[in-house]
Amino acid sequence: MLKKILSISGRSGLYRMVAQARGALVVEALATGKRGLAYSHDKVTSLGDIAMYTQSDEVPLSEVLTKIKEKENGAPVALSPKADKEELRTYLASVLPDFDRDRVYPTDIAKLISWYNILIQSGITDFSVQEEAAPEDDKKAE
Repeated sequence: MLKKILSISGRSGLYRMVAQARGALVVEALATGKRGLAYSHDKVTSLGDIAMYTQSDEVPLSEVLTKIKEKENGAPVALSPKADKEELRTYLASVLPDFDRDRVYPTDIAKLISWYNILIQSGITDFSVQEEAAPEDDKKAE
């Protein structure tokens, strides 16, 4: 599911990839449902490709989101993304205790909380990376 959810640099919120057009992607804002285009010059990143730094390795965003979901029992995070940086760090430490405090900035934590809340409010609660196997299944069905 996270492979088709996109972050577009310079635009707030998250977007679902709907289709590909010539030189652009057709995207739909998760919060509003409005459709638009993301052009080839836009910096587009799939949430499935993002990871968070820890002291020993990198943890895929899907695992971090799943841990937040478990901590919050599937509800949105009550902590505001605009909270004090120490509150943000304390919150992430409760979810991912060994996160790298030098390379994960408070703005990254705020974005993580914001993204999690957008996903939950949009009804996206499955953060697994199982969708990578789905295209092969689709090809077999054809």
